[in-house]
Amino acid sequence: MALPIFASDALSSVAYAPQELLLILLTGGLAFLAFAPWIAAAVVVLLLVVVISYRQLIKAYPSGGGDYEVARKNLGEIPGVIVASALAVDYALTVAVSVASGVDNIISALPGLNPFRVELAVGFVILIVVMNLRGVREASRAFAIPTYIFIGSVGVMIIVGLFQVVMGNPPVASSAHYAVETQDLTQAAVILLVLRAFSSGCSALTGVEAVSNGVPAFRTPKVRNAQTTLALMGGIAILLFAGLTAIALVSGVHYAENPCDLIGFDCSNPQPSLMAQVSSAVFGMNSVPFFVIQAATAIVLLLAANTAFNGFPLLGSVLSRDGYAPKALNTRGDRLVYSNGMIILGLVAIGVLIVYQANLTNLIQLYIIGVFVSFTLGQIGMIRHWRRGLKAIRSLPADERSGKAVRTELFGLRKGLFINSLGATMTASVLIIVTITKFTHGAWLIFLAIPILSFLMIGVHRYYRDVDHEIAMDDRTHFGSTGDVALILVNKLQKPVVKAVDYALAAKHDKTFAVHISVTKEDAEALEAEWRAHRMPIPLKIVESPYRTYASPIAEFVKKYREQHGSAVITVYLPQYIVGHWWESLLHNRRARRIAQQLMLVHGVSITLVPWLLDSSELIYGRRSRALPGDDRAGRLAVPEVHRAARRAIRPAGPPERADADEPSVPAATP
Repeated sequence: MALPIFASDALSSVAYAPQELLLILLTGGLAFLAFAPWIAAAVVVLLLVVVISYRQLIKAYPSGGGDYEVARKNLGEIPGVIVASALAVDYALTVAVSVASGVDNIISALPGLNPFRVELAVGFVILIVVMNLRGVREASRAFAIPTYIFIGSVGVMIIVGLFQVVMGNPPVASSAHYAVETQDLTQAAVILLVLRAFSSGCSALTGVEAVSNGVPAFRTPKVRNAQTTLALMGGIAILLFAGLTAIALVSGVHYAENPCDLIGFDCSNPQPSLMAQVSSAVFGMNSVPFFVIQAATAIVLLLAANTAFNGFPLLGSVLSRDGYAPKALNTRGDRLVYSNGMIILGLVAIGVLIVYQANLTNLIQLYIIGVFVSFTLGQIGMIRHWRRGLKAIRSLPADERSGKAVRTELFGLRKGLFINSLGATMTASVLIIVTITKFTHGAWLIFLAIPILSFLMIGVHRYYRDVDHEIAMDDRTHFGSTGDVALILVNKLQKPVVKAVDYALAAKHDKTFAVHISVTKEDAEALEAEWRAHRMPIPLKIVESPYRTYASPIAEFVKKYREQHGSAVITVYLPQYIVGHWWESLLHNRRARRIAQQLMLVHGVSITLVPWLLDSSELIYGRRSRALPGDDRAGRLAVPEVHRAARRAIRPAGPPERADADEPSVPAATP
């Protein structure tokens, strides 16, 4: 189950990495396809080195931080947040690119869906978010079957295609007979084109880091299981990438960046993907194996976004624990997944797909920059990690260094240093190549986004640090409030106000009295007369407010009272309607909400909400006939009949008294 859940991105990238490699080479003409085998071989070597390097990283840092944790612990704060920003950008683009490529393969099989490309992409992202919110175990089971069908079907296609070549009947792609319009290139342009093709082919490396970021999700032994999954992922990806590139070259696939550059092709139709052309060449157009491969490819590309929906929330939780991201990213939902991170990632990916109209060629220009930034800094951090270990061994006495255990550890440190040094050299070189070849093609946006995210992360960390310092316990804090006073704010004498008075009296404060903010003299006099007529058990105080404000007079009243009677604790009781329809809240004013927010800024004041359930509030309970996940933990009651029976039992006989349509003394307040 770990392979489809963490490796679907790396495995599915073989569906578009060969396509983008050939697309860039074809820009220079058909003769440039001769460079393809050598470029593919370089990508394979790089992928092999990166996989081996990440096996070392998993062993050294199994806590799930991946490149971020390595860079932060070994290189410092700024490199750490740069890696985190690069990974965050890469996860968003992983979702966008995978979904766009999946939709592209669907349209290759069903061209009539081309006008709905963006709508399909957005719909699939929403579907993947919903599936992932159900939890990792359920998602892995849903994704396992199509992932393994993709691996098996593409593997069979490669074997059959190579067998046809050996038998002297090589497959022929539908675009093999199209020539290409090209322009003369200088020697520098030729070199740049080859490097650009290599950088596009390196998109096959995306997703390798997801396993190192998700080690905590593995079963024990976590490190061994993660390393095994990474090795399987790398081996399968190398075989599929090399095989697809070989069959595409043998069958003569011509895939152009601009379909109108293909001489003889009707560019009003969508250009079939490389996978569609290869499968139709091997098995025949519209054959059963053709549709199986197209369906499996489309599904696994769509599900490849699942890698990001597992990696990004885990990264967000680590950043949150370290204080570089909002605490909400470390909150698990009812299914024990980091649902906030998944929702944020889904929204960002949808925005990118809409802006770029789900165009794979345009999106791929933004891709892999973040990947190789994190690769490079992670590998450099691992070099620092191994060198620190070697330095510790050199500091040991000579007799201890000669021990067998120390010699074994020394060998492991030197091996790790060599592997990660090679990985750092290669990934840094590729990062330079990718930056040069893709910068003017849209990658400059990534170099703008990463510093902005890094700046925001450092700002969040500084904020949390300042708050922790501000609220830290010390012996200078004084405790000495004297007195306990309750205030019940009254606008009109209604049942909610009486209930608030009852609550305040039951709390047995030292002093309890009601306060009315007098906007008009007539209302104040009418309230005083009604207060005496009903023989209310607490005194009523009138506070003048000639400017028709409410919170300021209350705050001034509290301030003067504390000046006269000492630093008493003031408890303000606010009645609040509980309604059952959403539109009912629009029919009551928001005065109490504003009053409560302003009173919270007054020292020595606490707010107590006194709910008054209107008859419509029964709908809140009536909609839930059974317990829902998370009800117990959230404190929601789920026995509606008990609540309704209890309310009927305490309701007085006779015709019910309706509450006035206006607010009670202070309406709809929240703490």
